[in-house]
Amino acid sequence: MSRYALLLAPSANRVYADQAGRLSRAELAAFSPVLSGPLTDVAETTIGGVGYLTFAGELEARDIAYLSNLSAAYALFLQVEDELLRPLTLSPLASFDSDLITIPKYAGKTNEQFTKLLLNLTLLASASAPRMLDGRLTVCDPLAGRGTTLNQALMYGYDALGIEIDGKDVEAYKLFLQTWLKRKRLKHTADLIPVRRQGRRAARRLEITLAASKEDHKAGDVRKVTVLHADTTQIDGLLRAGCADVLVADLPYGVAHGSHDDEGGMSRRPLDLLERAVPVWRTLLRTGGAIGLSWNTKVAKRELAEDILIANGLEIVPHDDLSHRVDQGIERDVVVARKVG
Repeated sequence: MSRYALLLAPSANRVYADQAGRLSRAELAAFSPVLSGPLTDVAETTIGGVGYLTFAGELEARDIAYLSNLSAAYALFLQVEDELLRPLTLSPLASFDSDLITIPKYAGKTNEQFTKLLLNLTLLASASAPRMLDGRLTVCDPLAGRGTTLNQALMYGYDALGIEIDGKDVEAYKLFLQTWLKRKRLKHTADLIPVRRQGRRAARRLEITLAASKEDHKAGDVRKVTVLHADTTQIDGLLRAGCADVLVADLPYGVAHGSHDDEGGMSRRPLDLLERAVPVWRTLLRTGGAIGLSWNTKVAKRELAEDILIANGLEIVPHDDLSHRVDQGIERDVVVARKVG
């Protein structure tokens, strides 16, 4: 049985970095269904004064390709002896330069390393897991903000679908992505058009098509980003059913963020939004698709979030503990559920 040592990437967020080892152990376990064999003896280990995630197993080339996308993966080594490491080549999905993810900086931005972790967990829980490396998937973020999840989907070579109620965020995302594409000299189109329902304007739709290279553009191998400027709970008739393989959302934390309630006011309770939105979000998923949600457990108990998902015909997918501190007022957790019928 071979032994491996995974060097974790540093994080600009010190609080998150302090918990990265434990979170990576849980994420590594989620990769089990797509690996050719089991990984055992997983542990956080110090080698030469540096922290690693170590484990035993027999990794094949495709296994390494999968693990290359672990959210905190920085380098992978075959452990020849206790402190003698032989590097293995990682090949993460990276259709575009990493600054697509790292450049945007704004208040309330979700840590991009955590965004990738949440997307990975959701993909691996879905029927699309075997196609993670080579499939043309569609990722939906129904609370898209300024597009961190959408950009991570593009990095993976997927299509991205977002819904965002704040017009300023939609405009900011459009400006960033267009500017980035122009600076990279990548072929693209971008249109922001009104969408009508029953003869009346119901939303605006941002549609961007892009290719990773001139050759891809000539071959018609393009990616599509669609962002609806609309209320995520009121999109009937604006998107077709079964349009997404996975749905990933970072719910309002109930501290600096909120969501609109039925009376048009502002609610700080993420469960208020979840109760109204999950029936709508479920229709967007294909059968076998999965929903991955993160939220602040200080304002919403995990059991209540799970109850809402189960009540809407979704099956909870178990995983190791992923709860972690974000700051003094936020303790974040993750729940993943699958659409089984």
